[in-house]
Amino acid sequence: MSEILYQFNKDRLKPWNELPLLPIDEKLYQTIEVYEQLGRAKAALGKLQGRSIAIPNQGLLINSISLQEAKASSAIENIFTTDDELYKAYSEESTQTEHQNRASKEILKAREALWNGYNYLKGKPGFNREYFIKVFQEIKETTDGLRLPFTETVIRHGGSGGSAGQVSYTPPRGEGVLEGKLDNLIDFVNNDELYKIDPLVKMAIAHYQFEAIHPFRDGNGRTGRIFNIHYLTQKELLDLPILFLSRYIMDNKEEYYTGLMGVSQRGDWKTWLIYMLKAVEVTSNITYQKINDILSSKENILSYIKIKDKKIRQPEKLVDMLFTQPYIKVKHLTDAKAYSEVTARDYLNKLSNMKVLEKKSIEGRHYYLNQELYRILSE
Repeated sequence: MSEILYQFNKDRLKPWNELPLLPIDEKLYQTIEVYEQLGRAKAALGKLQGRSIAIPNQGLLINSISLQEAKASSAIENIFTTDDELYKAYSEESTQTEHQNRASKEILKAREALWNGYNYLKGKPGFNREYFIKVFQEIKETTDGLRLPFTETVIRHGGSGGSAGQVSYTPPRGEGVLEGKLDNLIDFVNNDELYKIDPLVKMAIAHYQFEAIHPFRDGNGRTGRIFNIHYLTQKELLDLPILFLSRYIMDNKEEYYTGLMGVSQRGDWKTWLIYMLKAVEVTSNITYQKINDILSSKENILSYIKIKDKKIRQPEKLVDMLFTQPYIKVKHLTDAKAYSEVTARDYLNKLSNMKVLEKKSIEGRHYYLNQELYRILSE
């Protein structure tokens, strides 16, 4: 009789209150295939971290990369908008402006949750319940908290196939059940002395567990994917939450959900862990390349401006501002106290004449599009 390493879910229609607590049996992750992929993931992530900390102005990465991460994470939940709409929306001062569509607002809320959660964890010894609730509340713009015991939540198959709409999973439910399982997850990710597991493997295990607990009525996917990035920064594997991790999940969405169900329905941890470690490897390389492309483009534009117009003061500062987001407004330069309004408008118009920027007028509002940054982020 073979050893049972994981008690998987036997009834998809019944709340899985028997969801095993962490840690999982070490035999489920101590395999050659998992460790080989782990090695590749760690090498790629280490290269990204080394590149990012060498950048003098890390603010160049904060807006551009994290905005794309929020966009991809939202797209996994079928919240779509164009890059144009998103960048225009982001260039406004508030997510409540009438000039933003609903999808753009949703994505910008996810980006705010990514950064506010990162700032919340600064100086704290680890994760706690409040962290998860705060991230969820910001994403959903709600005061709601953990699911109440009477809330009947089920996960259904998507798509249009024969199983579309059928229940694939029913998360735990009951008085104190969610709280107990969430506290166990928090202890697992915080306690590296008791649970001595490589942090990337631990992140993958923790992400599955969070999605299986499904502690909120809605927004669990986006909360869980933000948690991935915050775990990497909390464990000092990244200085800033700039990994474009949701890009891989979006590009391999079916495998993502199949992997989650594989653990729940068959205890197939190996496939899930390799998938998540592959996501870290691929997106670390993508993010690394985007950073290099952004920096190269920035230097090329700076050199070009210095040749074309030697009267522009502090061109380095100006070009830094151009690479904080694709759509620049006069107000961005004045708010940063970089230039006066007259000078800012004059310089942006000059750059438009040089074809460095493309001047756009949309609904009576004037924007200056950094086409190079737009191209790099959209690839």
